[in-house]
Amino acid sequence: MAKQLMAKVKLMCPGGGANPAPPVGPALSQHGVNIGDFVKRFNADTAKNKGMLIPVIVSVYRDKSFDLAYKKPPVSALIKQELGLESGSGVPNKDKVGKMTQAQLKKIAELKLPDLNTTNLDAACRLVAGTARSMGVDVE
Repeated sequence: MAKQLMAKVKLMCPGGGANPAPPVGPALSQHGVNIGDFVKRFNADTAKNKGMLIPVIVSVYRDKSFDLAYKKPPVSALIKQELGLESGSGVPNKDKVGKMTQAQLKKIAELKLPDLNTTNLDAACRLVAGTARSMGVDVE
């Protein structure tokens, strides 16, 4: 018999650096999840992405067991990593913080494509380009 799903909790934690402090602890403890178990599994699974924000969906079952489903990092984090930026621009229409080539744009779009609501690579590229523009990054 299949396990009965009780809740799905969406979290975003730094890869290899989750801890039981808020917001992780309170979000999971209200559903009866063993926080130490979650932290140990998450940190082991995401150790290769140290420091990068990793979205995770925690499926909690009636018997208090849980499964983890990982997503790709946010597009803005991928852009910052690709260009070596500390942060985006505070005034993106005036202050530019970097330039991105079409090859870099396509690379990020291909990486993020499974998590997007499209299967078209051109649409994914436009989505990534829009995020880059809102961060103050020029797309060439």
